[in-house]
Amino acid sequence: MSSTEYWLISAPGDKTCQQTWEKMNNTTSVQNQLCVNYKFHIPDLKVGTLDQLVGLSDDLAKLDTYVETITRKMANYLGEVLEDQRDKLAENLLANQMDLATYLTKFQWDIAKFPIKQSLRGIVDAINSQCTQIENDLKTKASNYNNLKSNLANMERKQTGSLLTRNLGDLVKKEDFVQNSEYLVTLLVVVPKVLYPDWQAKYEHLADMVVPRSSRLVFEDNDHGLFTVTLFSKVVDEYKLHARENKFIVRDFTYNEEELTAGKNELSKLISDKKRHFGPLVRWLKVNFSECFICWMHVKAIRVFVESVLRYGLPVNFQAILVHPNRKSMKRLRDILNQLYSHLDSSATGGAGDTVDIPGLGFNTSEYYPYVSFKINTDMIGDHRN
Repeated sequence: MSSTEYWLISAPGDKTCQQTWEKMNNTTSVQNQLCVNYKFHIPDLKVGTLDQLVGLSDDLAKLDTYVETITRKMANYLGEVLEDQRDKLAENLLANQMDLATYLTKFQWDIAKFPIKQSLRGIVDAINSQCTQIENDLKTKASNYNNLKSNLANMERKQTGSLLTRNLGDLVKKEDFVQNSEYLVTLLVVVPKVLYPDWQAKYEHLADMVVPRSSRLVFEDNDHGLFTVTLFSKVVDEYKLHARENKFIVRDFTYNEEELTAGKNELSKLISDKKRHFGPLVRWLKVNFSECFICWMHVKAIRVFVESVLRYGLPVNFQAILVHPNRKSMKRLRDILNQLYSHLDSSATGGAGDTVDIPGLGFNTSEYYPYVSFKINTDMIGDHRN
């Protein structure tokens, strides 16, 4: 499996940008086979003033992290929603109907979404608004769907859990109970299996007015049995107390056919509600994952543009290149790129222990190189922090 890490770099144009591309590509890819390179096309964006660019540089660093976080949240939540089809997650994570690597290596600026006549600040604010809206919608949709899922899970647990907690309606029949009696009532009692002999010896004597030989075992699981016992209504509280002292648990249960039917209907309603919400939610997540990923790549493109102008000056003249490094040659590739571009900045040695204080550039100094460079990781399934 090829690496999911890419480097988006830029170098100043030589006589032509084509020469910059050929020199870099020959050195890293053709001669040394350390990577595969792609031209990364950034249109002529509006430069604005130097002050605006410096301010944008800091904001873009934050926006980059923010948009990436939302993009990964969308991917993670889609994985959660797919549940046992989670292995299909990767094929559902597309950008503009392409897999992420294809979208990235064939990157085209979306002029309809991000008009280049607009100021950079305008584009950045629009991306921020769109992603904030998507994040808010995700919170609402996830909260609604998660509530539905947990209600369903609770109800299913009651169908299958221990006799101490589960719904007893499916385990008993009408004939297990004394019906319509003014004085008598049938209780359901959960008895640990090891205490069956105790129960048989004691159940008639835990209170007065218990109907002799009225106990029957109606259901058992691995640990407990469910017994009926019939007694006079007025001694129920006393019976419960003495039962508990002997580790027999009386469950609160009244046989009511209408309520039991309603419970079954509620379960089937929750199951069909979840099914009904699943399709539209998956579609929404796929569409908006794509939107977020596209926004994220446009933020990367704007960052490269802004940093290149700040580093290399005006007029705008640089070549942006997407580098797909071979997993095993990343260090060697950085060394060769540093040699190739070391003349651009004597203070940058690729972060070999020197701390370089560069105000206004959105870089961590250990990630500072003599050329503009940003990492992109397209693996949305593992947890990657760049």
